[in-house]
Amino acid sequence: MLFIDTNPLIVPKPLTTEDAVKNKELVDATLPCAIKTKEENDFYWDKQKEPHFSRRQKILAAHPEIKSLMGPCPRTKWVCLATVLWQCAMCAVVPHVSFPVLFAMTYVMSGTLNQMMALALHEISHNLAFKEPVYNRWLSIFANLPMGVPAAITFRRYHLEHHKYQGEDAMDVDVPCQIEALLFRTRPGKALWMILQPFFYALRPMFVRPKKPGMWEYINFATAITFDLTIYYLFGWQALFYTIGGSLLGAGLHPVAGHFISEHYIFVPGQETYSYYGPLNFVTFNVGYHNEHHDFANVPGSRLPALKAMAPEFYDNLPYYMSWSGVIYDYIMNAELNQYSRVKRSTLGDEEIAAIQDREAKSSAFFKKQA
Repeated sequence: MLFIDTNPLIVPKPLTTEDAVKNKELVDATLPCAIKTKEENDFYWDKQKEPHFSRRQKILAAHPEIKSLMGPCPRTKWVCLATVLWQCAMCAVVPHVSFPVLFAMTYVMSGTLNQMMALALHEISHNLAFKEPVYNRWLSIFANLPMGVPAAITFRRYHLEHHKYQGEDAMDVDVPCQIEALLFRTRPGKALWMILQPFFYALRPMFVRPKKPGMWEYINFATAITFDLTIYYLFGWQALFYTIGGSLLGAGLHPVAGHFISEHYIFVPGQETYSYYGPLNFVTFNVGYHNEHHDFANVPGSRLPALKAMAPEFYDNLPYYMSWSGVIYDYIMNAELNQYSRVKRSTLGDEEIAAIQDREAKSSAFFKKQA
């Protein structure tokens, strides 16, 4: 059943005596967590830097063979091509079905596949489809087409900051705003917030950390709008409902959207990042392997299971999920969980933030020249 798993989090058994003697001190020093404090109606606050940088150093020291997993995955472009072509074919089918069938196809099929393409954008944002960055930009714009809403380039700009500055109050727009927590922390409020999540996810950066659009974003916008107008001209409003509606439904109250909650919401105080090892990884580029991904963002999703197998002492002792639907249910029904159940930190000074903004401006200028 989709929404009745009330115990989604699995806590592994403690390390064996032999493993504890060999690895406990090392592993304890590299858990994806730190000492955090939490006041009522506030986030968890951590005085330390994000935890995955130090984990990566120690894991690589223990397992240098992980370097063999780094680099682009050649399958990514073919998965994107097949999915975009399938979605285009479905646009020709949906004008000939009843509205109840259209809605079901939009929720089940387009919701899943468009969220899959959203996670393709996530994968490609790390340059994990091609070695050349510019090819990754073009592939992300192509994969973005059936989603109906231009997102590829802007997502990349914010997502890379989420990795480097996870939870930073001035930088990480993945963390909900205070107003979201104040308005939507009841059970009905959290359910409504989940339904509206694609809007919050898209609009939050504009208020928390607005950025001036660059040339690539204008290209992304133009191609997406051209695709939408073409689909509408050829197949009518039903096709747009299928594409855009699939993106909105698939990022809202949908089983695949459980990854938005499972990745960094605090279900166990002290642990900041969580992995999911269930079957929906098959249609999400293994984004569920989230501790592994944050530890090594240059390892493609297809190789994250191998990464986990190479360094079991760093992953097998961490709580994990097997049900994203269960995560959604527990998040809504558990009164102690809400938008405040995230870690925030404020470790960057004004000079560091200014330097980051300067580097970002220079990077945008560089990619403009490359185009």
